Formats: sequence, structure tokens, C-alpha cells
Amino acid sequence: MRPYPSRPVARPYPSRPAARPSPSGLRAARPKADPSGPAARPDPDPSGAAARPQPGSRRAVAGFAGLGAPAAALLLLLGAAWPAVAADGEPDRDFTIEDPRITESSGLAASRLHPGIYWTHNDSDDGPYVFAVDSRTGKTVATVTMRGVGEPRDVEGISIGPDGDIYVGDIGDNLDGTWNHVWIYRFPEPKTLRDTTVTATQYDVQYADGPRNAESLMVHPKTGRVYIASKNENGGGLYEGPGKLTTGSMNVFRRVGEVPWVTDGAFSPDGRSLALRSYFSARVYAFENGRLGESRAVAAPFQRQAESVTYTADGSALMFGSEGTRSGVVRVEVEGGGKPDGSGGTGGGEEQGKPAGNGSPGQGGSAGQEDDGKGSVGLGAVIIIGVGALWFALRRKRGQG
Repeated sequence: MRPYPSRPVARPYPSRPAARPSPSGLRAARPKADPSGPAARPDPDPSGAAARPQPGSRRAVAGFAGLGAPAAALLLLLGAAWPAVAADGEPDRDFTIEDPRITESSGLAASRLHPGIYWTHNDSDDGPYVFAVDSRTGKTVATVTMRGVGEPRDVEGISIGPDGDIYVGDIGDNLDGTWNHVWIYRFPEPKTLRDTTVTATQYDVQYADGPRNAESLMVHPKTGRVYIASKNENGGGLYEGPGKLTTGSMNVFRRVGEVPWVTDGAFSPDGRSLALRSYFSARVYAFENGRLGESRAVAAPFQRQAESVTYTADGSALMFGSEGTRSGVVRVEVEGGGKPDGSGGTGGGEEQGKPAGNGSPGQGGSAGQEDDGKGSVGLGAVIIIGVGALWFALRRKRGQG
């Protein structure tokens, strides 16, 4: 996030018109976005996944049987601990955002419709754009241009609700009180991944206790209620929106909890946990009846400007992102599938979870990487020894026969 140049005093409510001019002094005017969006890209070739045997298919079973007992045993051992996979059989692992347009990725949301796809957006000084990034390649596969929302001011968060709609939070305020109201934009997640323009619904938002800076927008995956976590060096607050957002009137968010310095947050898919991250740490809170419970630390990666976090679609891991050109997204396993202590209870403050992969795509580093590597070597040794013993036993039995 960059500090703003000087601005005029914020406009009073009522809400802005659909297309408003940029506030004087905020930034130079830019040409109006082409409704057609950036140059169209061809849809991903669906034949790629179809050409490969899918889990459970006859081709896959036949190929598995033909590998022989030792190889089959090895695959079974690996499969027992392998993370959730996308439609093409590839897991959501560490990746680097390759799109040169995405230089300030400030939010992440795992797609509900497209396995392995993550939605993101730039921070300030960008247009009304949301990008779909494929975690298997790091490439942008769709660009959504929002219309009907004017010019976004400081977009800081993104989340997907139980209705399948994408919520975008234009909620940033680096000067802690310059803006007397902020905005949330909403549109259905596209069923087809291609460049498109959508008409988004715009909601006006105020805080019951006055304006503040915020970077975290979370939609509860069961109730659909929207939450915002404010950002302050002395600690922020968790704000709860009304049961249903409405247009044409102000949506007042009320403080329901205390949180540390927060740059992003995300609910687990079951809604029982809320992950909140800062620049140097992260915690997972038990969440019940709209209130925070006990929490535990998570081994968040060390990144250049840690701005985003989301759960994978299956809740098995957290994906941590950063701002910057070719920024890295790091997967951190969640013990117990996203539950605070791995069993549905509320654990203590001991740090849990571990980064996956090498923990350093792009320019992101990873805490706890050394321990993770030792664990991987140990598991590999056990698998090799077990398969070797099985192979010798089968040879001996065949010789005796």
C-alpha cells in the first residue's frame, strides 16, 4: 500500500453516482476503461484434463494395477498424505503471480467454481479490475471489469459468499478517517473463465464508531454476513455488517471484537475459524455465533509486503500472498483442516501449520522451512524403506514358489 497524496475533505453521504470523477489531487485522470476489457484470451483448453485419466476411472485403475506391487504401495502411501487436488489432478501449491499488471495484489479468494483458481486485485491507483489467476501456472486466465461502481479508491479485500458472489472491499483509508464512508462491490463469480465486463452492485458502508482504515473483508461462508477488520498499530476491531447489505441506504458496521494489526483475513470453508494475518504473523481464531474465540498462531511465511490470505477451497491450507511484481503465494498446511486445534476445540497459543513446497515463490520467503524439509526427508525415507522391504519379500516368496 502506498500513502496517498493530499486530498480534499471527504464528500458527505449520500452515496456517489455510478460514475464519479476522481477527487482532485488523488491521482491524475486516466482514460475511461474499454467496456470490452483487455484483449480477449482464449478459454483454457478443456481437452487437456479430459485427455488424462481421472481418479477412479477405468483407465486410471488399469494403469495403477499395471505398475506392480511396489509402485502401487508407494502411490498409496503418497496418496494418504497428499493435499487436495484441482480438477486436473494438480494440488494448489506455492505459485508466483506472473501478470505484469498485478503489482499490488492486496487480496486473495479461492474460487468456488474453478478448482485451482484464485481471485485477486490491485491496491490503489488501478481501475475496476479483478483477476483470476491459475495457481498451476501463475498466469491470469480471466480479467473481470466492474461497471456501475465509479472509480475504485483503495481496494483492499476480496471474499466469496455462500451465494457464490464475489465481494470486493474498497475499504482502505491510509489517513485513518479521511473518508466518511467506504464501499463494497458485489457480482456473481463468472461460470466461464474469460475476459468479461459485469455490472456490480455497490454498497455504501459506515462504521458505527467513526471512520477508520481497513484492509480485511471477510464474508461468512454459511450466514453470508460481511465482516471487516480495521487496521491500527495499537490494535484494530472486528466489525460486523447488517444481516443483509442494502443499496440506497447506509450499511452500518458495528464493532464486535478486538483484533491485532491486520492486513487481511479469511473464513475457513466451514465458517468455524477466522484467519487473520499481519505483516509478520498470523493467527486462527475459533469463530462461533458471530464472535471470536480462542486463537493459535500459524507459521506464516515471511514476505516482502504481506497483504493477503485465503483458505484453499477444501480448507486444508492457507494461501499467503504479497504485493509486488511477480509476487509469491505460499501454501501453509492447516492442521485439522482449518479447525483451531485440529480437533474442533480451541487450542492454545502454540504455533502450528507449516509452509508447503519451498516456501519462496517469487520474492516470498517462508518461516519454518527447515523443519518442513526435515519432515519431508523423513517421510520419504520411511516410504522408500517400506517399498524396498515389500519388493524383497515378494521376490523371496516368488523364488520359494
